[in-house]
Amino acid sequence: MAKEEIEELDRKGIGAWERGDVEAFVGLFADSFVWRDWMLPEPMKSKEEARSFFSAWFTAFPDLRVKSITRVVSDDSVAAEVEFNGTHRGPLVMGDKEVAPTNKYVVGHSVYFGRFANGKIVYFSTHTDAAGMMMQMGLMPAAM
Repeated sequence: MAKEEIEELDRKGIGAWERGDVEAFVGLFADSFVWRDWMLPEPMKSKEEARSFFSAWFTAFPDLRVKSITRVVSDDSVAAEVEFNGTHRGPLVMGDKEVAPTNKYVVGHSVYFGRFANGKIVYFSTHTDAAGMMMQMGLMPAAM
């Protein structure tokens, strides 16, 4: 794939998160893919798992906004940093724990890596600064 195609697919993914459009985002995945998120004990391998994960973020942060900060693209991959913000108004699932709404406004950061084949995501890895989020939500003391 050309780098321009990878950049366009990444823009579509960020746009789907920005709009809260689960179907647009999940539609970017190949029929067979692996999505690893460091907060989950096992990788996601089905579109239903991806839908559930995506939707959980908008349940927890109904006003979630996302913007791309930095992106590096190769012929089949992207690595990017994003900033997101929103108010924690619904339950947040982190691993096997559920965090009750704190009504705190959070500005968070995440990085992701994606690999593409035939115009679809075949591998995705997401790494969100959960500790920073938890500090902002008052769930753990601020760093020293």
